[in-house]
Amino acid sequence: MEGLVELWHSTGIANFTIPGLIMILVGVLLLYLAIAKAFEPLLLLPIGFGAILSNIPVAGIADDGGLLYYIYNIGIDTGVFPLIIFMGVGAMTDFGALIANPKTLFLGAAAQFGIFATLIGALALNAVPGINWTIQDASAIAIIGGADGPTAIFLAGKLAPDLLGAIAVAAYSYMALVPIIQPPIMRLLTTKEERAIEMTQLRPVSQREKILFPLVVLALCILLLPSAAPLIGMFCFGNLMKESGVVNRLSDTTQNALINITTIFLGLGVGSKLSADKFLNWETIGILLLGAVAFSIGTASGVLMAKFISKVSNSKINPLIGAAGVSAVPMAARVVNKVGLEANPHNFLLMHAMGPNVAGVIGSAVAAGVLLALVG
Repeated sequence: MEGLVELWHSTGIANFTIPGLIMILVGVLLLYLAIAKAFEPLLLLPIGFGAILSNIPVAGIADDGGLLYYIYNIGIDTGVFPLIIFMGVGAMTDFGALIANPKTLFLGAAAQFGIFATLIGALALNAVPGINWTIQDASAIAIIGGADGPTAIFLAGKLAPDLLGAIAVAAYSYMALVPIIQPPIMRLLTTKEERAIEMTQLRPVSQREKILFPLVVLALCILLLPSAAPLIGMFCFGNLMKESGVVNRLSDTTQNALINITTIFLGLGVGSKLSADKFLNWETIGILLLGAVAFSIGTASGVLMAKFISKVSNSKINPLIGAAGVSAVPMAARVVNKVGLEANPHNFLLMHAMGPNVAGVIGSAVAAGVLLALVG
């Protein structure tokens, strides 16, 4: 009889808790969004499955000694996985549009205003009962505004590992919702005439310029903000492999097999932090709300900066391209192109929007470096 009792107590049915079941359902919801709605499936699918695994009672998959425990500690706690992802993103990025129109660098910078505005908002939410965020927690939450998943995970892993799951889910969820969140903000802040502005064709960019660009960016990072060097360095290395043209095998591996393998483990590692005790609280709700605010402010800041540059410069700039500064590459640029075509069927803004889009990747990494230097 005692054996049967012990067997019963070892089953999942006997050990399930309501919070654990809720988190398993959250994991199922993430799987649904990834599979049925195609919302950032490359990350939400492994994150969702990791959430299910980490909340299975008795199994201890995310506990000390479990598989997800080692995946998290080896790849995310050390910052290795986000940095490898950044290298892969660099290898897939073409800086041609940014080099051809350097003014768009300011649009990528302006879009990061959402990060620092949200930092203040996160600290203000400490007035809400049940929320007690340190400056490190607030900094990790604020980076959601950059709409850069790897950067958000990297910074959260360094500053606020207990909030990593909620921050990662918020970051990737809002990246997936770019086509829904951004267009109303873009239309609100621009007139139809502004949205219909046609921009002149970008000049051709030489291979020499593309090779020199990542080296110049890295040099500036070394001189001005060494704390951003891990992210900027890996990003520039990946891009240099692509543009140099002499290591095609390494570039192809980085763009495909390596980044795909790392994405699998990164998602599972993030999912391991979606346990009930870390996710089901008022802080998670606050993070999700602040993420939406950060993303909206970043979008608006980019559009307003584009309007300002258009007024003070000789060449016409369609203010819509400022929305691409939030760094959700290349989805934000595609949304800009779609909204531009609605106002003018001859208005093709995709390549113009790629300038601020890739500038936003650099901008979010710089913002993370600033936050690390100040509060890390």
